Amino acid sequence: MPKFCANLSWLFPELPLMDRFKAAKEAGFDAVEVLFPYDCAAQEMRDQLVWNSLTFVLMNCPPPNATGGPQGFAAVPGLEDRFRRDFDRALRFAHVLKPRHIHIMAGVADGPEAEATFTENLRWAAARAPGQSLTIEPINRHDKPGYFLHDYDTAARVLDAVAAPNLALQFDAYHAHRITGDVPGTWAAHGHRVAHVQIAGFPGRHEPQGGEIDYPAFFARLDAEAYAGWVSAEYAPAAATAEGLCWLR
Repeated sequence: MPKFCANLSWLFPELPLMDRFKAAKEAGFDAVEVLFPYDCAAQEMRDQLVWNSLTFVLMNCPPPNATGGPQGFAAVPGLEDRFRRDFDRALRFAHVLKPRHIHIMAGVADGPEAEATFTENLRWAAARAPGQSLTIEPINRHDKPGYFLHDYDTAARVLDAVAAPNLALQFDAYHAHRITGDVPGTWAAHGHRVAHVQIAGFPGRHEPQGGEIDYPAFFARLDAEAYAGWVSAEYAPAAATAEGLCWLR
C-alpha cells in the first residue's frame, strides 16, 4: 500500500490542533500535513512533530486564507507584491517546520493575464526557494467558485512554462473526480508530474471508501507505478475520526 499521512486540518476535529499529532501517531500515521499552521507557534508545532516522530509533509501558502478570505493570490494580477511578501512569511514557517512540500494557491482569477501572473509568480517562487519542493493543485470550482487553477491541462501548461525542478503537481483525487469524472484517466495523463496525492470519498468528502472513486484500484495503481510520495487523508470524518479508519487498516 502507499504511504499514508493525516491531514490534521481535517482529521481529528474533535481535538485541539496540538493534540492531533499524538492522535495521528496512535492511529497508525507516520506523517501529517497542516494546511494553515500560521495561527500557531511554529516551534510548538515542530516539537509535536519531533515528540511523535512524525514527518511534516505539506502546508499551504499564502497565509492566511482559510477563514473565508481570498483563496491565494499567485494568479491574481496586481497582487504580485502581496503574494511575494506572503511567500516569504511561509518560508519563515517552513524553516522551522521543514515541510516536504509547500502548496502555492492560485486564488480567484481568470483569463490569459491571470495565467501569465501565475506563471511568473511561480517562476519567482521556485527561484526564491530552490531547495524547497513546491506544488500547485487544480481545485474544482464547485467547492471554490472562481478559483483560477481548476483544470489539469492548465496546470500542465503552467508547469511546462515554469520548468522548475522544484515545482510539481499536487493530485487530489476528490477534486480530480469533480473536475473530470475520471480519476484513472486523469492520473494516466498527469501522474508523471505528481509529487503529492490527497484523497477523500465522493460524494460527501468523507472517508475514502465506497462511493464513486475506486480507491483500492487507485492505490494498486500507485503501487504498480512505484509512486514514492505520500498520500494524504484530507477528508471530513463522518463520525469520530478513529471510527472511520478501517480503510487505512
